[in-house]
Amino acid sequence: MAIDDDGGRCVSAEIAAGVSPAAALFHSLADETRLRIVQRLTRGEARVVDLTAELGLAQSTVSKHLACLRDCDLVTYRAEGRQSFYSLTRPELMDLLASAQHLLAATGHMVTLCPVLDDKAAGLVAGGEPVS
Repeated sequence: MAIDDDGGRCVSAEIAAGVSPAAALFHSLADETRLRIVQRLTRGEARVVDLTAELGLAQSTVSKHLACLRDCDLVTYRAEGRQSFYSLTRPELMDLLASAQHLLAATGHMVTLCPVLDDKAAGLVAGGEPVS
């Protein structure tokens, strides 16, 4: 889910209407920055300042991705004074990430070598047509 310019939402309502819930979930986790944030939050809650320091990202980048994850209801926060502490909303997400790690270990580098992914990364499908 790409972050749009309207408040950091993951997708517009028009796009979301055509996306299955499972595809939306995996798409929200497909962004490396959001995945890194989620993986960090599996170890416990964190403030934006903690995430920027630990992940080496700009505050604005972390904030936009947290807004996306909040829109997807994967992350929540609690206010304590002037600080916000972010955490995962669903412990099942940690199980999903653990399962993904086991699957990646079992498949080795086959996922990264997948020709379909390589073609999409290059902007082409097998027939040389642009990917939409």
